[in-house]
Amino acid sequence: MGSYPYWEDVEEGTEVPSLVKHPTTRQLVRYAGVSGDFYEIHYDKDFAQSTGLPGVILHGALKSAFLAQLLTDWIGPQGTLRKLGCQYRGMDQPGAPLTCKGVVTKKYVANGEHLVDCEVWVEDEKGQKFTPGWATVVLPTRAG
Repeated sequence: MGSYPYWEDVEEGTEVPSLVKHPTTRQLVRYAGVSGDFYEIHYDKDFAQSTGLPGVILHGALKSAFLAQLLTDWIGPQGTLRKLGCQYRGMDQPGAPLTCKGVVTKKYVANGEHLVDCEVWVEDEKGQKFTPGWATVVLPTRAG
């Protein structure tokens, strides 16, 4: 079990520990089965290329799931991922590592919950952010 933050531990500008993912075509096939998104651009290289793509591309929702993992790994079992949203502004291909990152943008209390807003994103090896996003998490307090 890791060390997870309390609300008192974070401030605006606090960085969320990065998460590196190494997506593979096999993972895309498995994700297609779980999500029901069987569009061939996600697992059939020849089909993807016939549509003008350089090859198969990741499901956008899979990259959103990577961001959810980034946050839940950070907040641990006592935290709650309250909201998560992102935009898909570019295409990523399997075989290249992706790094999920985040930073705290706001810390506040609302309706008795200790909330933290974050800017989150997925970036490729060149540092390009094709999947920018935002999230709100609930963190435990030291006072309980």
